[in-house]
Formats: sequence, C-alpha cells, structure tokens
Amino acid sequence: MKKCLALLLIPLLALPVMAWGEQSGLYVNKLDLPEDFILGMDISSVLSLEQSGVKFYDQMGVEKDVFAILKENGVNFIRVRIWNDPFDQDGNSYGGGNNDIRTAVEIAKRAQAQGLPLLVNFHYSDFWADPGKQMAPKAWEGLKIADKAEALYQFTLDSLQQIKNTGAAIGMVQLGNETNGRMSGERTWMNIYKLMNAGSKAVREVAPDAKVAAHFTNPESADSMRTFASKLDYYKLDYDVFATSYYPYWHGTLDNLKQVLSDIKATYGKEVLVAETSYAYTLEDSDFSGNSIGEGGNFEKPWPITVQGQANAVSAITRAVAEVGGLGIFYWEGAWVSVGDTYEGNREKWESFGSGWASSFAAAYDPKDAGVYYGGSACDNQALFDRKGRALPSLEVFRLMRTGNEAPLAIDAMEDARIMVDLNGVIILPNTVNALMNDGSKQEIPVTWDSIDQAAMKAGGEKTWLVKGEAGGATVFCHVAMVEYNFLNNYSFEDAQDESWVATNLGSTEQLYVEEKKSDSLTGLKQYHFYSAAAASVEFTLEQEVEDLPQGSYRFSLALMGGDGGKTDIYTYVKINGETRYTQPSDITVYNSWDIPVIEGIEVKKGDRVTVGVYVSCQGAGAWGKIDDAKLNSQ
Repeated sequence: MKKCLALLLIPLLALPVMAWGEQSGLYVNKLDLPEDFILGMDISSVLSLEQSGVKFYDQMGVEKDVFAILKENGVNFIRVRIWNDPFDQDGNSYGGGNNDIRTAVEIAKRAQAQGLPLLVNFHYSDFWADPGKQMAPKAWEGLKIADKAEALYQFTLDSLQQIKNTGAAIGMVQLGNETNGRMSGERTWMNIYKLMNAGSKAVREVAPDAKVAAHFTNPESADSMRTFASKLDYYKLDYDVFATSYYPYWHGTLDNLKQVLSDIKATYGKEVLVAETSYAYTLEDSDFSGNSIGEGGNFEKPWPITVQGQANAVSAITRAVAEVGGLGIFYWEGAWVSVGDTYEGNREKWESFGSGWASSFAAAYDPKDAGVYYGGSACDNQALFDRKGRALPSLEVFRLMRTGNEAPLAIDAMEDARIMVDLNGVIILPNTVNALMNDGSKQEIPVTWDSIDQAAMKAGGEKTWLVKGEAGGATVFCHVAMVEYNFLNNYSFEDAQDESWVATNLGSTEQLYVEEKKSDSLTGLKQYHFYSAAAASVEFTLEQEVEDLPQGSYRFSLALMGGDGGKTDIYTYVKINGETRYTQPSDITVYNSWDIPVIEGIEVKKGDRVTVGVYVSCQGAGAWGKIDDAKLNSQ
C-alpha cells in the first residue's frame, strides 16, 4: 500500500488589516443586474430598536431616518415579518421586534415615505417560525384544518388590507417562514397546502399585483429543496416565487445554490429568490448576548470577517442569484444593532421594548427555546451598521454593485494555516500564507514562524498546537494537528473523487451520499449523509476494503450522529477475509451528539483481506444521520 499524508491548508481568518473611515475604499465589482433586481433588507426589529433609544447615522455620521439611509445606499425593497399575537395574556411582548400587524403598518408607512415596496412575511405563528419551530398561533390551537385555513385566510386578508390602506406598495407576500415540511402546527403536505392556499387566495384578492412566495431553507440539501418544490406542484398551489434562505455559514456553496435554484426555475416555471442572507463584519459581540457567529464554531467563513469581507459576501451572493435569473436577495436584519452599553441596561430595554430576540415573557409561548435562552440580538455583528448605529461602508455595496468601485488594492485580512502531521513524521511549516485582498483575490506572501520543539510536539500525542508567525507585518498562526497514521483512504469524506467507500442500500433508503455541510461534519467540510421519510426504510452498509495492511494489531473507530431513528440496529464491524470477526454497537440520538464506537485488538496476519464498515438499520419515520471520521490505527 502506498499512501501519503497530505498537507492541508484551511482558511482561518485573522483580524482585519484594512481600516475604514469617511472614505471607505470599498472594493466592489460591477454586476450586470436588471433594473428591477431586488436588493432588499429586512429591518423588522427597527421600531423596537428606536424605542430603545437607537439612532441611525449615514457613513458620514449624519443622523437620518434609517429607511432614507437604506435607500441612499441602493436598497430598493423592505421585508417585514408579521406574527399573529406576540404578547402574553398581560400584554407583555415576546420580543423580537414586537412584530404584530400594528408594527408592520408603521414600518409600511416608513417604507412608503421613501418609495420602498414591501415583502410582507407572514410567519402564521405568534413568534419565530423556522424549520425547528412552526407553532400555531394561540388563537388557532386545536382548530380543525378547515377552520384553521379560514382563520389564516381572514388574518391574511385583514392584515394586507391594513397595510394597503397606508398607501404602501405590497410587492410580494410570503406564505409562511422557512416551512420545511411544517407550518403553523401542521406536519402533512396536504394540510400545509390548505393553509398556503388560503393565504394565496387572500393575497390575490387584496393585492392582485403582488407576487406570492413560498419560503424554505437548507438549500445545501438539494434533494429536500426539490421535494418541497415538487409537493407544491403536486397540490397545484397558486404561487409565483420559490424563495430560500441562504446563510453561507451553514447552507453550502454558491454553486450548489445556483444549481438548486436553476433546477426549480426550469422544472416548475417559478421565479426564485434568496429571502434571507447575511454575513458578519466582526467577531465582536457588542450587546452582551452571544452571537451565532463568533470565534471558532463548526461553520464556514468563506470571506474575511471584515467590513470588506461582508461586502464581498453580499456581492457574491447577488451575483449567484442574478446568474440564474433570480429576482434578487434580501439581507436579514441589517440594522439589528446593540441598544446600549451595559448588560443591565440592555436587558431592561429587551424586556421593556422587545428589542432582543426574545424576552422572558416569551416563555409562556415557547418555553423550550425562548423561555430558556431569551436575551439580545445574536446577529449584531452581522448588521450593516456599527454598534452606535452608524452605517458601515459595506452598506454601500447595494448601490455600488450596479456601478462598480475599484478602490486601491489592499490587504483585507490574513489567512492562517492548518496542517496535519503524522506523529511519526516531520513537521514542515508552510513557507507562505495567503493575504486576502479587498478585491477577493489572494496573494501568497512569505511567513516567518517562531521556533518549534518538534520532539515535544510529537511526544504530546494527538493534539493541536498553535504556532505564531509574522507575514506582511501582521501576526498569523499555523494550527498544527498531530495525528496518528490512518490506514483508511478519505477518512472524513472530503475527496469527492475518491471511491474507496462503498455504500450498499439494503432497504429503500432515500438519501445516501456525501454531503458538504461543515456544521454537520465532525471534521472538515463533508460527511456521509443518510435520510428516509418512510418508516423502516433505512438499511444500508458503508464500508472500505483496505489493501496490503501490514501484520499487526489495529483499532477501528467511526463517528455517527443523527435522530428520529426509532428502534435501531447500528454497529461498526471488521471483516477478515470476508468473515465478520469484530463488531461494536452504536446508536443515533439527537443532533450533534456524536457516538464514536471503538473496536480494539483487531489482529491482522500477513496477506489478510481487511474490510471495515458500519451497518445501519432504523425503524423510525424520518430517520437521518451523519457518518464521519473513520479511523484505522495500529496499536
């Protein structure tokens, strides 16, 4: 067997180098965008922020109406969410912007004053709706589906009429929020269709010129997105736009996004839209309530976490949507900044004005999530305004994408390095690191590393060491992971061309494939994914035959996580010359709870044919899981 241990360079973004001031120097490539291409913004929390004392300023520091600032910077559409009744029985707000119809009407007036049309985003819930939470409004609890559909129709009709009465232009209406197979307490597609159909009917009556959108998320799961589109087609829902959320930290590559949107557009004749996106400009948490994107984290950061990187992210996502003929994009909560300078002061405002993501009063409706984790904004570092409400230069990207702006080439951030070294190998640090430029390009520059103690690093066993260096006047780091030699090929499924792993579908498992999703991977960007909607349909093996394994004793391990498995029969195994000699039971339980069964004492003789693998059988409906980090080490 001949095998090399690869040197891996993986981006880890350092602190920004390029500063900004009154003249931003923002580098923006010109995009060929249709005149009516949507460059929208969701600022649903804005009224609660202003009630908390937040003021907004343009890039020059001049205080202005935030809607005017957005328009000046090229934003041409406003998205506003609507909850049915986001208050407890005593009238206390659940938080999140207090987004009932009264709030939506006030936002509509402000948008109308600037000539900005609206995307009205009905959640059909009393609080946040997303794939994990699709609770029916309190007033609809226990209703039969026909009665719930009628209530939804009346609520949509009345809400849109109130907005229309302001004179605001209703350009689009969204039937639910991230409705991945669930909506307003319903879990079957027939009932979801009945609710969406009622909403669509109301839209056509009140705002016949508005586009009707259905909204989903997780485009990295392309098969699921196609399933959603096929269900709407099967039930003949009257709608115009297939919309998705796309957050680059979790939702895969832009190439995959383009493929998903173009497939749905071509297959079903629907317009396509990115209804939510955002990107961080700093790792700082400014409101004393943790951010979803911060230091570390098992998620992707494809652009530098800088002001320029934020602009580059918006530009790249816009380009991708435009290239498939999409309608446009909406940046999510681009003005959700900190409301104060202390935790105590902030908490009082979150509770009084609803300017945090959830108040303690939300426990009455959502005890498992908001009732436990209530607090401030988790996305203040993804806003397009700084903590004091001043517009960042990155906000200009909405305007500059149409004209371009070739600022002088400058370093925006430094890319750190990661290398993986066998405990018995030689540690060779890279000679260069990448400087990430403001135009999105990379330039290799020489690096000088601090001295290292190779003997100590090897003696420390499996461990990651941080080595500091200097490049281009900036401090950079190399993360050196010392690892045991792994006799398996493609151990974490990163190489798409490698065919070492063989899956055998023994049942009718719907999805068996390598998935690129860092947040679902234990190591790297990819893992092996399985899923089936039907009960008792998941049954398969995934295995690799190892050639020319030297005689000796070995240890085999493999990581699994998943859920909804019901009664399961899962175990790892080792075959010697085709006979199963060793097994170790495993299980899947909940998301991100990895089980790593270990088989030790595997005795291999010279010439033995060795196969390692995992057998998975699940009786539960909707069983799913991830497999990663298979290791075969000598003992």
